[in-house]
Amino acid sequence: MQRRPPADNATDDTVFRDAIGDVRPLPPQPVVPGPPRPKPRARFRRADDRQVLAESLAPGPGEWLVETGDELLFRRAQVPAAVLERLRRGEYAVEEQIDLHGLTAVLAREALREFLAEALQRRLRCVRVVHGKGLRSGPRGPVLKHAVNVWLRRIDRVLAFASAPRRDGGTGAIYVLLGGN
Repeated sequence: MQRRPPADNATDDTVFRDAIGDVRPLPPQPVVPGPPRPKPRARFRRADDRQVLAESLAPGPGEWLVETGDELLFRRAQVPAAVLERLRRGEYAVEEQIDLHGLTAVLAREALREFLAEALQRRLRCVRVVHGKGLRSGPRGPVLKHAVNVWLRRIDRVLAFASAPRRDGGTGAIYVLLGGN
């Protein structure tokens, strides 16, 4: 097909038709709607939830893993050092206790949460938490001991805690001083 140069007085329409040449329209085709799109869903929600849980259980800055024989000591800034020392020596009366032996970390966390909530509701001042020494934990070390150490530090109403004297469980149990609103 040969194109001819546009005439000086040609309109845009005629120039366009000359440039395109002979064309024929396509036969009409019915428009068929596609299948409906699936509803959006959070594909990574479970993975995100697992990651958040793992991060919440992982030690944060300054939260070191503990060994079987390690003594646990913690106090909030407003608690005098003398109070922690008295707690460590067992000079406060233990008003209630919980034994977490044999529980998984998930079950132990829930049991400890419920125990502390009830103790706070009853306005108990000093409780004992038996977490065990982790002697049968293998190379992972004392799982519950470490977990309890991390969890209690995150509860604002826990003022202080210290490993119990040998007569009350030694490094396998802690005294927890409660207070606050």
